[in-house]
Amino acid sequence: MCSKRPISNLSTISSSINEEKKSKKLKGLKLAIPDSEDNVVKENYQKIQSFKDDLSKIEAMTVQELRTTLRNVGISAKGRKPDLVSALKNFVSKHLDGGSSQEVEQISSNCTKNISLQNKAGNVLDETINTVSEVSSCKQIKRRGKHFPAEDETVKADSGIITTKKKITIKTAEVSVTMPQAEPWTILAHKKPQKGWIPYNPRAMRPPPPEDAKFMKLMSWNVNGLRALLKLEGFSAVELAQRENFDVLCFQETKLQEKDVESIKQCLIDGYENSFWTCSRAKLGYSGAAIISRVKPLSVSYGLGIPDHDSEGRIVTAEFDSFYLINAYVPNSGDGLKRLSYRVTQWDSSLSNYMKELEKSKPVILTGDLNCAHQEIDIYNPAGNRRSAGFTDEERQSFGTNFLSRGFVDTFRKQHPNVVGYTYWGYRHGGRKTNKGWRLDYFLVSESIADKAHDSYIVPDVGGSDHCPIGLILKV
Repeated sequence: MCSKRPISNLSTISSSINEEKKSKKLKGLKLAIPDSEDNVVKENYQKIQSFKDDLSKIEAMTVQELRTTLRNVGISAKGRKPDLVSALKNFVSKHLDGGSSQEVEQISSNCTKNISLQNKAGNVLDETINTVSEVSSCKQIKRRGKHFPAEDETVKADSGIITTKKKITIKTAEVSVTMPQAEPWTILAHKKPQKGWIPYNPRAMRPPPPEDAKFMKLMSWNVNGLRALLKLEGFSAVELAQRENFDVLCFQETKLQEKDVESIKQCLIDGYENSFWTCSRAKLGYSGAAIISRVKPLSVSYGLGIPDHDSEGRIVTAEFDSFYLINAYVPNSGDGLKRLSYRVTQWDSSLSNYMKELEKSKPVILTGDLNCAHQEIDIYNPAGNRRSAGFTDEERQSFGTNFLSRGFVDTFRKQHPNVVGYTYWGYRHGGRKTNKGWRLDYFLVSESIADKAHDSYIVPDVGGSDHCPIGLILKV
């Protein structure tokens, strides 16, 4: 009763639908659907346009209403309510200012159409056909299923409804249109978010500088190769200094050799005449750390004073009037966790003891890439990284035992106990675009000066490395 031979005149269907939609002259994707669906699109547009003058209407919508509205304009409707609200607001602000109904019609939507096809004998068959129509042409129709009309059967298109000798259900292909997110860190990205967690938004969460007290602004950045960073088009240390107006900048993973230091100094910033560098001797072009300051330190030292730890150029310590600043690039436990034992049984305890010894004279600030996401809130996918370097139980326990339990305070977590903010995004999976990251960079301070930390912050919009800068404004 039902022929299994393929359609030979699918191009006729494509051409007919193309002619029907040709007058639209849209730019972008639009599905070949009946005119009644066009009315739905216009109704959706009118509804969304009403949000432009009163964005509070969006916040009052239910989750189901938000998801339905987002799907109607072709935007992903995944996530919790704050994510959905943010996505819809972003669409309204970017695409309705000065726009027209055509802009909404350009967005692909997902829909299912029942198209009646009957043969002369009155036999009917339900089938599924995927159609993708682009701009003014229906470029392809892909069939899914087992039964097809016979080659000698007539097929014609009329106002988007295809009539032939069988009844077929036509399902449009799902076209996902993801709106670019200019500030992905403002969207909560976590595999297992807990109630009350919110994303870090520096524009909303950073307090203004203190007006009634002196302060120092310290910054830290794992640059993942300083020479490569300086070669990047658009990068300017001068612009960073002008924007942040920091007093001290700490670099980790400079990957410099000692012979490179003098030439690199010439590329840095006027007004920051004091710079102190340590390079790896055990492996050239590896590790490395530096402190750049416009305030001249009272003293500077390198390493922990333990030869077994000091050959890789990982520690620079600068003494200022009211504190010691330690810039550290903590060893990564490595592929296969080859250095995990060294890290948690030797390095962490040696660094902790060094900090406690300095603390006998004045408070201590430890900053840098500490290569540990301490809590589940500090990593996008905690369950999937239990045995990954930087999130093993051993490293997290060592972080707590050697630093937090010995009186050093995580300033960012103290200021933002329920905020998801990352400082590292791996290149491999493009994690920065979707904010799937880790918080590996810290400012830890002696408990005696924890209350003087005015602002511990992340600067997620600065690129050039797989880490972003972090900062601490400390009242002095």
